[in-house]
Amino acid sequence: MDIAASVKKTDVGIALYLLAAVAFFIIPIPNFLLDIMIAFNISIALIVLMNVLFVQEVLDMSFFPTLLLFTTIFRISLNVSSTKLILSSGDPGNVVRTFGTFVGGNNLIIGGIIFLILIIIQFMVINKGSERVAEVSARFTLDAMPGKQMAIDADLNTGAIDDQEAKRRRDKIQEESAFFGAMDGATKYVKGDATAGLIITVVNMAGGTALGMINQGLPFAEAIQQFGILTIGDGLVSQIPSLLISLSTGILVTKGSKAADFSGTLVKQLFGLPKVLYIVAASMAVLAFTPLNTVLFLGFAAAFGVSGYSMSKTLGEEEIEQEVAAEETEAEEIRKPENVVSLLQVDPIELEFGYGIIPLADVNQGGDLLDRVVMIRRQIALELGTVVPIIRLRDNIQLNPNQYIIKIKGIQVTEGEILFDHYMAMNPGYVEEEITGIPTFEPSFHLPAIWITESQRERAESLGYTVVDPPSIIATHLTEIIRSHIAELLTRQDVQNLVDNLKESNPVIVDELIPKLLGLGDVQKVLQNLLSEGISIRDLLSIFEVLADHATTTHDTDVLTEYVRQGLKRAISGRYFAPNEVTQVITVDPKVEQDIMASIKQTEQGAYLTLDPERIKAIIASLEDEIKKIEDMGRTPIVVTSPIVRMYFKSMTQDYIKDLIVVSYNEIDSNVELSSVGMVTG
Repeated sequence: MDIAASVKKTDVGIALYLLAAVAFFIIPIPNFLLDIMIAFNISIALIVLMNVLFVQEVLDMSFFPTLLLFTTIFRISLNVSSTKLILSSGDPGNVVRTFGTFVGGNNLIIGGIIFLILIIIQFMVINKGSERVAEVSARFTLDAMPGKQMAIDADLNTGAIDDQEAKRRRDKIQEESAFFGAMDGATKYVKGDATAGLIITVVNMAGGTALGMINQGLPFAEAIQQFGILTIGDGLVSQIPSLLISLSTGILVTKGSKAADFSGTLVKQLFGLPKVLYIVAASMAVLAFTPLNTVLFLGFAAAFGVSGYSMSKTLGEEEIEQEVAAEETEAEEIRKPENVVSLLQVDPIELEFGYGIIPLADVNQGGDLLDRVVMIRRQIALELGTVVPIIRLRDNIQLNPNQYIIKIKGIQVTEGEILFDHYMAMNPGYVEEEITGIPTFEPSFHLPAIWITESQRERAESLGYTVVDPPSIIATHLTEIIRSHIAELLTRQDVQNLVDNLKESNPVIVDELIPKLLGLGDVQKVLQNLLSEGISIRDLLSIFEVLADHATTTHDTDVLTEYVRQGLKRAISGRYFAPNEVTQVITVDPKVEQDIMASIKQTEQGAYLTLDPERIKAIIASLEDEIKKIEDMGRTPIVVTSPIVRMYFKSMTQDYIKDLIVVSYNEIDSNVELSSVGMVTG
């Protein structure tokens, strides 16, 4: 690649700008070049001011803090160059001399007063205010970041925005924080520049007067007049661009809206109310009949009156135009061909609710349901190792006011009903004194409960009741539904995302397994099998290691799932068996296991059981008896089988007993102690 071609013109321009500033500190420059540089400096200051005035978004000037540093160092370098010329030759060029004689009135006292006024305005008014606003803006922008992040997560979960838009908004928040933080520090440049300008002017005047008296033999009055006017001219020529840059800083940090047409908004806010203009016109007319200038005040009264009348007509026309535009837009929407493709989209998870539950999802009314949805996704990601799809929340006027339904892939799977201003109280089993309320059932686990009022809450908790609020009820119900359907929600794209994430840190195992040994669909099936029984797939590396070890001998995803479960025995044992404690379990009669194995038929589509239906019923009846025994002991039923039988026993029982935990001996860690309290016979 050609080096010259790789350097952009803008890079060269910025580099020359900074190098010139450094050179002016060291190398004396002729007065004609100083005139050119001073004019260029004033034009740059005007360009910055106009850009800041009309920029739409604050972040469109994201490099403004760096720009402040560049312009400040360049302006000070010109100050140094002009000082050299004033002290060495007494001729700093036409621009400095003109500012001293014309702007300063060719009078040392007048010029000095004007210079001091500019310094006071810049230092005490603009710089001080800009510095304070920048400091406060930086603090509040930083404090608002968590709230903005949660709002983005809420919009993402409700489907209002997609992942790409959420990423764009998060990046913008980071940019805003960095910008206002940098502006907080950059305002110190401007403040220091004003201070330096004042010091340089004082030093120039003292030094020039001394040189005039010593080298040129001028009297004190003539020396201070001659060099004082040049010094004031130099101070004015540097302070005017500095004042423009300070004004730009103040405008940028005080813009109320992050995206606004500044001039249009300012004029509209100032002159947008006709009644205000009428009142001002009347006030000016009254003042005209005092000893003040009658013609002048009557003229302003007439001008404001005409402006008020014109503004009222303009507002009326705008209202009519808005109504017409709204009607035209509505008509176009009606005439526009329906976008049928958008109707084909099916949301993975939907939570629809009646209008009585809307306050729970409305942040403006104090509802935190959106935040709870965000926490549900995080909780399940940590617990099961998979990302829950976007959960869309929407109101449905066809539902009862207090009713909500949960849909999976567009199909309703469950529903519930809550009382908005009540709490649900559940008896954990040891509460002796009952409390009055409206009988109901907890929707997640269908446990008996009662609705109580806010005034009863404290007493119910003191009696031992478990009391939950409506958002917690909905969130718990939604969590359980997602857990039970998470396997079917895991798509190939989700698996690909998990694979890509693992590949960043462990590319070797991914390249060995996919697609050489297993396809993405096979891996998806194994992961779905694990999730369907509540086994976390978060340790994806261990899962892939086991799959790579056994995929060379079999491609049966059910068999591979069993191998993976055995490889995850530490996690399975930690989930189901308490440490340092004997766990009561149910075992299976070896005869039953032999009969199950003897009835397995292998086909190209997989294996299935051909066990006699009557025998299956007998096994299920025996299993239910054993489950009842262990539940009466206050324990969770866990069935332990031999490794080769586990998946067939689970398949046989899942239609009769939901969420039954079935583990094999090979999935239990060696330090776990078991005690069989029953055996399944048939």
